[in-house]
Amino acid sequence: MRRLTGNFAALAAGFVVIASFAVAVVVYFLAVLPARVLGEGLTLAVVPLVIVLIGIRLVDRWEPEPPVALVFAFFWGAGVSVGAALAFDFALQSIQSALGGPALGSDVVGAVIQAPIVEEIAKGLGVLLVLWLFRKHFDGPVDGIVYAATVAAGFAFVENVQYFSVQVVDQAFGGTDLGGVFLIRALMAPFGHIIYTACTGFALGLAARRSFGPRTLLFFAVGLVPAILMHALWNGALVVVGDRFVSYYVLVQVPIFLACVALVIVLRYLERRVTRLRLGEYAAGGWFDDDEVRMLSRGSSRRRAQKWAARNGRAQVMRRFISDATRLASTRQRLLSTKRSERALRAARHDEQELLAAVAAGREALRGS
Repeated sequence: MRRLTGNFAALAAGFVVIASFAVAVVVYFLAVLPARVLGEGLTLAVVPLVIVLIGIRLVDRWEPEPPVALVFAFFWGAGVSVGAALAFDFALQSIQSALGGPALGSDVVGAVIQAPIVEEIAKGLGVLLVLWLFRKHFDGPVDGIVYAATVAAGFAFVENVQYFSVQVVDQAFGGTDLGGVFLIRALMAPFGHIIYTACTGFALGLAARRSFGPRTLLFFAVGLVPAILMHALWNGALVVVGDRFVSYYVLVQVPIFLACVALVIVLRYLERRVTRLRLGEYAAGGWFDDDEVRMLSRGSSRRRAQKWAARNGRAQVMRRFISDATRLASTRQRLLSTKRSERALRAARHDEQELLAAVAAGREALRGS
């Protein structure tokens, strides 16, 4: 009970922090840009957001994360991460002004060094906080990638609103065409921030499988390194390659994207394999029969079971049964593969007992059909 109360209080405090940053970001945008222009930028930013959310949903289908955790992650990226990046940039510009103005090449340094470091740390802290608040639903690398992608989606959405709105004003005064910026940010690189922050999420997913404590911060720091480097590579390319951008994009960015897709496919396969193996162990103990294990470890069998349940008025019960069984397999995997304190092990075993009870109740409800 103390743990549940503490988590609820921490989650409520987190949403208060998010709301405070979100209000500050909205006030800042309204102070520097007309509301009509922001509306245009917002409309354009919805396009890459939809593309990204569809991608996240495809990755998260096997063991869907709780909506409250995804909402928290998204608005952390959209509010706190954006607000922290803006605040740091404002503070740095104020210092530069006090010292006599920005140094030569400061824009390049800001894009290639400052932005990747500040933004990836701000987004990564959101993933780390999700790991702490929703520990029971953070089982491995796939979960880490999903939460990191959701944080990054919120950040990229607000950043795109800013970029597109500024570009609307710039184009009105004869500046760079809005279409080119939209093509690059919305269609050529909608998954940019997602790929960067996913490195941090992947590392924290590995930490969740192995331990939970001070060593988690080491995994966090290791994950930040490729996140910052890939972010800097993209920003630096926009500054350096010039007319050769298309060639750079095809030769560098496309292979990186395809490698990330391949990694996610492999992780999804391993996730299904863990479900089959761990539930097979429970089946040996009498908690499942072989038909249930086959149904729960195959996507096509799950879909057939859900159609059957829908015809019999048990769609919600079947979804819950599949979700609880999948989480049970992930919980057992954590118990088998982690080195953690006795207190953490007791908590994990408690989660296992809760899920076993939920699976048994779900089976009885389905038998009623």
